[in-house]
Amino acid sequence: MSSSSLELISEHACFGGVQRFYQHASNAIGLPMRFSVFLPPQALQGGSNKVPGLVYLAGLTCNEETFMTKGGAQRLAAELGLALIAPDTSPRGANLPGDSESWDFGVGAGFYLDATQAPWAKHYRMESYITSELLDVVAQALPVDTQRLGLFGHSMGGHGALSLALKHPQLFKSVSAFAPICAPSQCPWGHKAFAGYLGADTATWAAHDSSALMAARTTALFPQGILIDQGLADKFLPTQLFPEAFEAACQKAGQPLTLRRHAGYDHGYYFIATFMADHLAHHAKALA
Repeated sequence: MSSSSLELISEHACFGGVQRFYQHASNAIGLPMRFSVFLPPQALQGGSNKVPGLVYLAGLTCNEETFMTKGGAQRLAAELGLALIAPDTSPRGANLPGDSESWDFGVGAGFYLDATQAPWAKHYRMESYITSELLDVVAQALPVDTQRLGLFGHSMGGHGALSLALKHPQLFKSVSAFAPICAPSQCPWGHKAFAGYLGADTATWAAHDSSALMAARTTALFPQGILIDQGLADKFLPTQLFPEAFEAACQKAGQPLTLRRHAGYDHGYYFIATFMADHLAHHAKALA
């Protein structure tokens, strides 16, 4: 698509760089989509100077603003010369039956996959949107080097980061996650989303399950390692997240993984902000 369809909604000076919020007509989704971008000062110097980018996928009920307002990432991103890019978490405005009835399915809960079941298949195409369209828009319109991209996310977005990085390693050079849904085929959130978007045939679910994707591998895709932080006071840890499944799959595949478990930390953005610097450093090193 043409970058000329980009509409700048708002712009804010931030740590010597600029925080922007955009909307555009999405061909992949068939509806307007919003995303946010932080450009560090290194990206505003003009000429052909492009900076590496880090795509963040937010969790259930969140949108393109959540990470930029709560994550506390811009100051260090400015120092490291990293652009931050955050898409919305689902299509909005489709007005499908049941798409706003629950917080863990439909609006705000796209699960970063392409739905195959009616009526979701027409608009709920978040994998195609992120891996093709959004990255093309960014490459055309912004001073971001899309050959140097990292991917990270939280909860549902952690699921998205791990699964999309494993499925599209040609696009993403680094990956990390905060409290990700590591085995959606095995948890209630995943069962609900996958059954609705992908149908009742559970054999099709493995293609979107990070632990299953990793278990099927025999070599490391990210030799520099994957970073995951998990709070041990996270109320969703016992029933929804299953980091131990991804840990076992990484061991089987020979994929280096740093899985850090933190006493006292819960599932929210105070936890995320606490360890944000480590994640930005992880990606900056890989994208240098």
